[in-house]
Amino acid sequence: MSVGIVSYGAYIPRYRIKLDDIAKVWGDDAEILKSGLMVFEKSFPDVDEDTATIAVEAARSAVRRAGIDAQRIGAVYTGSESHPYAVKPTSTIVAEAVCATPVLTAADFEFACKAGTAAVQTCMGLVASGMIDLGMAIGSDVAQGAPGDALEYTAAAGGVAFIIGSKKSEITAVIEDTYSFTTDTPDFWRREGMPYPEHGGRFTGEPGYFKHVTNAAKGLMEKMNTKPEDYDFAVFHQPNGKFPSRAASMLGFSKEQIKPGLVVPRLGNTYSGSCMMGIAATLDQAKPGDRIFATAFGSGAGADAFSITVTDRIEEIRNNAPKVEELLANPVYADYAKYARHKGKIKLA
Repeated sequence: MSVGIVSYGAYIPRYRIKLDDIAKVWGDDAEILKSGLMVFEKSFPDVDEDTATIAVEAARSAVRRAGIDAQRIGAVYTGSESHPYAVKPTSTIVAEAVCATPVLTAADFEFACKAGTAAVQTCMGLVASGMIDLGMAIGSDVAQGAPGDALEYTAAAGGVAFIIGSKKSEITAVIEDTYSFTTDTPDFWRREGMPYPEHGGRFTGEPGYFKHVTNAAKGLMEKMNTKPEDYDFAVFHQPNGKFPSRAASMLGFSKEQIKPGLVVPRLGNTYSGSCMMGIAATLDQAKPGDRIFATAFGSGAGADAFSITVTDRIEEIRNNAPKVEELLANPVYADYAKYARHKGKIKLA
Protein backbone atom coordinates (compact mmCIF):
# COMPACT_ATOMS: atom_id res chain seq x y z
CA MET A 1 0.00 0.00 0.00
CA SER A 2 1.29 3.44 -0.97
CA VAL A 3 1.00 6.12 1.71
CA GLY A 4 1.60 9.75 1.04
CA ILE A 5 0.71 13.41 1.33
CA VAL A 6 -2.86 13.98 0.14
CA SER A 7 -2.75 17.70 0.83
CA TYR A 8 -0.70 20.36 2.59
CA GLY A 9 -1.20 23.83 3.97
CA ALA A 10 0.99 26.49 5.55
CA TYR A 11 0.59 29.66 7.57
CA ILE A 12 3.10 32.43 8.35
CA PRO A 13 2.23 35.55 10.37
CA ARG A 14 2.59 38.86 8.51
CA TYR A 15 4.83 40.49 11.12
CA ARG A 16 8.61 40.54 10.57
CA ILE A 17 11.60 41.98 12.34
CA LYS A 18 14.96 42.47 10.64
CA LEU A 19 18.08 41.13 12.31
CA ASP A 20 19.54 44.64 12.11
CA ASP A 21 16.85 45.88 14.52
CA ILE A 22 17.53 43.12 17.04
CA ALA A 23 21.29 43.68 16.82
CA LYS A 24 20.87 47.44 17.49
CA VAL A 25 19.29 46.71 20.87
CA TRP A 26 22.05 44.37 22.05
CA GLY A 27 25.02 46.12 20.45
CA ASP A 28 25.85 43.18 18.20
CA ASP A 29 27.33 43.40 14.72
CA ALA A 30 24.37 42.79 12.40
CA GLU A 31 26.50 42.15 9.32
CA ILE A 32 28.50 39.42 11.06
CA LEU A 33 25.29 37.85 12.35
CA LYS A 34 23.58 37.88 8.96
CA SER A 35 26.66 36.44 7.30
CA GLY A 36 27.08 33.76 9.96
CA LEU A 37 23.45 32.75 10.18
CA MET A 38 22.37 33.42 6.56
CA VAL A 39 19.16 34.85 8.04
CA PHE A 40 18.08 38.45 7.38
CA GLU A 41 14.65 38.71 8.98
CA LYS A 42 12.19 36.52 10.84
CA SER A 43 8.45 36.23 11.41
CA PHE A 44 6.71 36.73 14.73
CA PRO A 45 3.07 36.37 15.82
CA ASP A 46 0.46 39.06 16.23
CA VAL A 47 -0.86 39.57 19.77
CA ASP A 48 -3.80 37.25 19.07
CA GLU A 49 -1.76 34.47 17.42
CA ASP A 50 -0.19 31.42 19.04
CA THR A 51 0.72 27.84 18.15
CA ALA A 52 -2.95 26.80 18.13
CA THR A 53 -4.19 29.59 15.83
CA ILE A 54 -1.26 29.03 13.46
CA ALA A 55 -1.95 25.28 13.42
CA VAL A 56 -5.63 25.94 12.70
CA GLU A 57 -4.84 28.21 9.73
CA ALA A 58 -2.39 25.68 8.28
CA ALA A 59 -4.92 22.86 8.78
CA ARG A 60 -7.72 24.82 7.11
CA SER A 61 -5.47 25.49 4.12
CA ALA A 62 -4.65 21.78 3.85
CA VAL A 63 -8.34 20.83 3.94
CA ARG A 64 -9.23 23.53 1.40
CA ARG A 65 -6.36 22.81 -0.99
CA ALA A 66 -7.58 19.30 -1.83
CA GLY A 67 -11.28 19.75 -1.01
CA ILE A 68 -11.09 17.22 1.81
CA ASP A 69 -14.17 16.14 3.76
CA ALA A 70 -12.79 16.77 7.25
CA GLN A 71 -14.99 14.03 8.71
CA ARG A 72 -12.64 11.53 7.03
CA ILE A 73 -9.74 12.69 9.21
CA GLY A 74 -9.31 10.06 11.91
CA ALA A 75 -6.20 11.44 13.62
CA VAL A 76 -4.93 14.94 14.39
CA TYR A 77 -1.43 15.28 15.83
CA THR A 78 0.23 18.64 16.45
CA GLY A 79 3.96 18.84 17.06
CA SER A 80 5.30 21.94 18.81
CA GLU A 81 7.74 23.33 21.36
CA SER A 82 5.28 26.08 22.29
CA HIS A 83 1.86 24.54 22.91
CA PRO A 84 -0.28 27.25 24.57
CA TYR A 85 -1.43 24.90 27.34
CA ALA A 86 0.64 22.62 29.55
CA VAL A 87 -2.52 20.59 30.16
CA LYS A 88 -4.99 20.90 27.26
CA PRO A 89 -4.20 19.58 23.79
CA THR A 90 -3.71 21.84 20.81
CA SER A 91 -4.84 19.03 18.51
CA THR A 92 -8.43 18.96 19.78
CA ILE A 93 -8.70 22.70 19.07
CA VAL A 94 -7.51 22.08 15.51
CA ALA A 95 -9.86 19.13 15.00
CA GLU A 96 -12.85 21.20 16.14
CA ALA A 97 -11.84 24.18 14.01
CA VAL A 98 -11.68 22.13 10.79
CA CYS A 99 -14.90 20.22 11.66
CA ALA A 100 -13.13 16.88 12.05
CA THR A 101 -14.68 16.10 15.46
CA PRO A 102 -15.44 13.65 16.87
CA VAL A 103 -11.97 12.48 15.83
CA LEU A 104 -10.76 8.93 16.53
CA THR A 105 -7.43 9.96 18.02
CA ALA A 106 -5.76 13.28 18.82
CA ALA A 107 -2.59 14.11 20.72
CA ASP A 108 0.15 16.69 20.99
CA PHE A 109 3.72 15.74 20.10
CA GLU A 110 6.99 17.07 21.46
CA PHE A 111 10.45 16.39 20.06
CA ALA A 112 11.91 19.84 19.58
CA CYS A 113 11.95 20.75 15.88
CA LYS A 114 11.03 17.31 14.54
CA ALA A 115 7.77 16.87 16.43
CA GLY A 116 5.83 17.58 13.23
CA THR A 117 7.61 14.90 11.21
CA ALA A 118 7.21 12.42 14.08
CA ALA A 119 3.47 13.11 13.72
CA VAL A 120 3.76 12.41 9.98
CA GLN A 121 5.33 9.01 10.68
CA THR A 122 2.59 8.18 13.19
CA CYS A 123 -0.12 9.08 10.68
CA MET A 124 1.64 6.95 8.07
CA GLY A 125 1.48 3.93 10.34
CA LEU A 126 -2.18 4.44 11.24
CA VAL A 127 -3.19 4.90 7.60
CA ALA A 128 -1.15 1.91 6.40
CA SER A 129 -2.66 -0.30 9.12
CA GLY A 130 -6.17 0.65 8.07
CA MET A 131 -7.05 2.12 11.48
CA ILE A 132 -7.85 5.50 9.91
CA ASP A 133 -8.74 6.85 6.48
CA LEU A 134 -6.82 10.13 6.69
CA GLY A 135 -4.47 11.57 9.30
CA MET A 136 -3.41 15.17 9.86
CA ALA A 137 0.13 15.92 11.02
CA ILE A 138 1.05 19.48 11.97
CA GLY A 139 4.26 21.26 12.88
CA SER A 140 3.51 24.65 14.46
CA ASP A 141 5.50 26.98 16.68
CA VAL A 142 5.88 30.48 18.04
CA ALA A 143 9.50 29.78 18.83
CA GLN A 144 11.06 31.22 21.98
CA GLY A 145 14.41 32.91 22.38
CA ALA A 146 15.56 34.76 25.50
CA PRO A 147 16.28 38.49 25.08
CA GLY A 148 19.88 38.90 23.93
CA ASP A 149 20.40 35.16 23.38
CA ALA A 150 21.64 33.85 20.03
CA LEU A 151 18.29 32.10 19.53
CA GLU A 152 16.48 35.43 19.44
CA TYR A 153 17.94 36.16 16.02
CA THR A 154 16.28 33.16 14.37
CA ALA A 155 13.34 31.91 16.54
CA ALA A 156 10.29 32.52 14.34
CA ALA A 157 6.59 31.71 13.97
CA GLY A 158 4.79 29.55 11.42
CA GLY A 159 3.17 26.21 10.82
CA VAL A 160 2.48 23.51 8.24
CA ALA A 161 -0.15 20.77 8.07
CA PHE A 162 0.07 17.58 6.00
CA ILE A 163 -2.92 15.33 5.39
CA ILE A 164 -1.73 11.73 5.04
CA GLY A 165 -3.70 9.08 3.16
CA SER A 166 -3.44 5.98 1.00
CA LYS A 167 -5.98 6.29 -1.82
CA LYS A 168 -3.92 6.32 -5.02
CA SER A 169 -6.20 8.83 -6.76
CA GLU A 170 -5.80 11.30 -3.88
CA ILE A 171 -2.07 11.13 -3.15
CA THR A 172 -0.21 14.27 -4.17
CA ALA A 173 3.22 13.03 -3.09
CA VAL A 174 4.04 9.40 -2.30
CA ILE A 175 6.19 8.93 0.80
CA GLU A 176 8.33 6.08 -0.50
CA ASP A 177 10.07 5.39 2.79
CA THR A 178 11.29 6.96 6.02
CA TYR A 179 14.22 6.38 8.37
CA SER A 180 15.08 7.87 11.77
CA PHE A 181 18.26 8.22 13.81
CA THR A 182 17.91 9.09 17.52
CA THR A 183 20.23 9.41 20.54
CA ASP A 184 20.22 11.11 23.94
CA THR A 185 22.22 14.23 23.09
CA PRO A 186 21.58 17.21 25.43
CA ASP A 187 22.03 20.05 22.95
CA PHE A 188 18.84 21.99 23.75
CA TRP A 189 16.21 21.89 26.49
CA ARG A 190 13.55 23.80 28.43
CA ARG A 191 12.35 22.64 31.83
CA GLU A 192 8.74 23.02 32.99
CA GLY A 193 8.12 26.62 34.05
CA MET A 194 11.12 28.04 32.21
CA PRO A 195 10.04 30.79 29.76
CA TYR A 196 12.94 30.25 27.37
CA PRO A 197 14.98 27.25 26.21
CA GLU A 198 18.69 26.82 26.83
CA HIS A 199 21.25 25.34 24.49
CA GLY A 200 24.45 23.42 24.94
CA GLY A 201 26.60 25.65 22.77
CA ARG A 202 29.15 23.36 21.16
CA PHE A 203 26.70 20.44 21.24
CA THR A 204 24.34 22.21 18.84
CA GLY A 205 26.29 21.63 15.64
CA GLU A 206 28.49 18.55 15.39
CA PRO A 207 27.10 16.06 17.94
CA GLY A 208 23.60 17.48 17.58
CA TYR A 209 22.48 18.64 14.14
CA PHE A 210 25.11 17.24 11.78
CA LYS A 211 25.54 13.80 13.36
CA HIS A 212 21.81 13.09 13.38
CA VAL A 213 20.90 14.65 10.02
CA THR A 214 23.70 12.92 8.13
CA ASN A 215 23.12 9.53 9.80
CA ALA A 216 19.36 9.63 9.13
CA ALA A 217 19.92 10.72 5.53
CA LYS A 218 22.61 8.11 4.86
CA GLY A 219 20.49 5.45 6.57
CA LEU A 220 17.53 6.12 4.30
CA MET A 221 19.60 6.23 1.12
CA GLU A 222 21.30 2.94 2.07
CA LYS A 223 17.91 1.40 2.90
CA MET A 224 16.48 2.47 -0.47
CA ASN A 225 19.70 2.11 -2.48
CA THR A 226 19.44 5.71 -3.68
CA LYS A 227 21.94 8.55 -3.96
CA PRO A 228 21.71 12.37 -4.00
CA GLU A 229 21.59 12.58 -7.79
CA ASP A 230 18.43 10.45 -7.79
CA TYR A 231 16.54 13.43 -6.31
CA ASP A 232 15.42 16.69 -7.88
CA PHE A 233 15.10 18.54 -4.57
CA ALA A 234 16.37 18.26 -1.00
CA VAL A 235 15.18 19.82 2.25
CA PHE A 236 16.99 19.80 5.58
CA HIS A 237 15.95 21.29 8.92
CA GLN A 238 16.61 25.02 8.85
CA PRO A 239 17.73 26.45 12.22
CA ASN A 240 19.62 28.97 10.09
CA GLY A 241 20.81 29.16 6.49
CA LYS A 242 24.29 27.72 7.00
CA PHE A 243 23.43 24.40 8.68
CA PRO A 244 21.20 22.97 5.92
CA SER A 245 23.59 24.22 3.25
CA ARG A 246 26.52 22.51 4.95
CA ALA A 247 24.54 19.30 5.58
CA ALA A 248 23.56 19.18 1.91
CA SER A 249 27.19 19.58 0.87
CA MET A 250 28.36 16.88 3.31
CA LEU A 251 25.83 14.44 1.86
CA GLY A 252 26.49 15.29 -1.80
CA PHE A 253 23.41 17.40 -2.57
CA SER A 254 23.83 20.59 -4.61
CA LYS A 255 22.85 24.18 -3.89
CA GLU A 256 20.33 23.97 -6.74
CA GLN A 257 18.58 21.00 -5.08
CA ILE A 258 18.04 22.81 -1.76
CA LYS A 259 17.33 26.31 -3.10
CA PRO A 260 13.51 25.98 -3.61
CA GLY A 261 12.90 24.86 -0.02
CA LEU A 262 15.46 27.09 1.71
CA VAL A 263 13.06 29.69 3.13
CA VAL A 264 14.86 30.42 6.41
CA PRO A 265 16.70 33.61 5.26
CA ARG A 266 13.35 35.46 4.99
CA LEU A 267 11.43 33.51 7.63
CA GLY A 268 13.66 32.37 10.46
CA ASN A 269 13.45 29.02 12.22
CA THR A 270 9.83 27.92 12.69
CA TYR A 271 11.02 24.97 14.81
CA SER A 272 8.47 22.15 14.37
CA GLY A 273 7.35 23.74 11.12
CA SER A 274 10.86 24.22 9.73
CA CYS A 275 11.50 21.13 7.58
CA MET A 276 7.80 20.79 6.75
CA MET A 277 7.79 24.42 5.54
CA GLY A 278 10.69 23.60 3.25
CA ILE A 279 8.79 20.59 1.87
CA ALA A 280 5.67 22.73 1.34
CA ALA A 281 7.70 25.39 -0.50
CA THR A 282 9.20 22.67 -2.68
CA LEU A 283 5.80 21.11 -3.44
CA ASP A 284 4.67 24.58 -4.51
CA GLN A 285 7.21 24.36 -7.36
CA ALA A 286 7.67 20.65 -8.05
CA LYS A 287 6.47 18.87 -11.19
CA PRO A 288 4.88 15.42 -11.40
CA GLY A 289 7.57 12.77 -11.12
CA ASP A 290 10.00 14.96 -9.18
CA ARG A 291 11.62 13.36 -6.15
CA ILE A 292 12.23 15.18 -2.86
CA PHE A 293 14.65 14.09 -0.15
CA ALA A 294 13.89 15.63 3.26
CA THR A 295 15.44 15.33 6.71
CA ALA A 296 14.05 16.98 9.84
CA PHE A 297 16.08 17.43 13.03
CA GLY A 298 14.95 17.77 16.62
CA SER A 299 17.24 18.59 19.51
CA GLY A 300 17.58 16.04 22.24
CA ALA A 301 18.28 14.57 19.63
CA GLY A 302 16.95 12.87 16.52
CA ALA A 303 16.36 13.16 12.79
CA ASP A 304 13.63 11.83 10.47
CA ALA A 305 14.45 11.34 6.77
CA PHE A 306 11.87 10.92 3.99
CA SER A 307 11.97 10.02 0.31
CA ILE A 308 9.03 11.57 -1.55
CA THR A 309 7.83 11.37 -5.17
CA VAL A 310 5.38 13.97 -6.51
CA THR A 311 2.35 12.75 -8.49
CA ASP A 312 0.22 14.28 -11.24
CA ARG A 313 -2.31 15.43 -8.62
CA ILE A 314 -0.04 18.30 -7.56
CA GLU A 315 -1.18 20.24 -10.64
CA GLU A 316 -4.85 19.88 -9.60
CA ILE A 317 -4.55 21.13 -6.02
CA ARG A 318 -1.49 23.39 -5.82
CA ASN A 319 -3.25 26.70 -6.46
CA ASN A 320 -6.24 26.12 -4.16
CA ALA A 321 -4.57 27.55 -1.03
CA PRO A 322 -1.81 30.10 -0.35
CA LYS A 323 1.70 29.03 -1.36
CA VAL A 324 4.66 29.58 0.94
CA GLU A 325 6.01 32.31 -1.32
CA GLU A 326 2.67 34.14 -1.11
CA LEU A 327 2.74 33.89 2.68
CA LEU A 328 6.24 35.36 2.74
CA ALA A 329 5.20 38.30 0.56
CA ASN A 330 3.99 41.70 1.81
CA PRO A 331 5.41 41.54 5.34
CA VAL A 332 4.65 44.11 8.01
CA TYR A 333 7.90 45.22 9.64
CA ALA A 334 8.11 46.21 13.29
CA ASP A 335 10.77 47.58 15.60
CA TYR A 336 12.14 45.71 18.61
CA ALA A 337 9.72 47.31 21.07
CA LYS A 338 6.66 46.10 19.17
CA TYR A 339 8.24 42.70 18.60
CA ALA A 340 9.05 42.35 22.30
CA ARG A 341 5.51 43.25 23.32
CA HIS A 342 3.97 40.80 20.85
CA LYS A 343 6.27 38.05 22.10
CA GLY A 344 5.48 38.74 25.74
CA LYS A 345 9.01 39.85 26.54
CA ILE A 346 7.57 43.10 27.89
CA LYS A 347 5.08 42.54 30.71
CA LEU A 348 2.44 45.21 31.20
CA ALA A 349 1.56 46.08 34.80
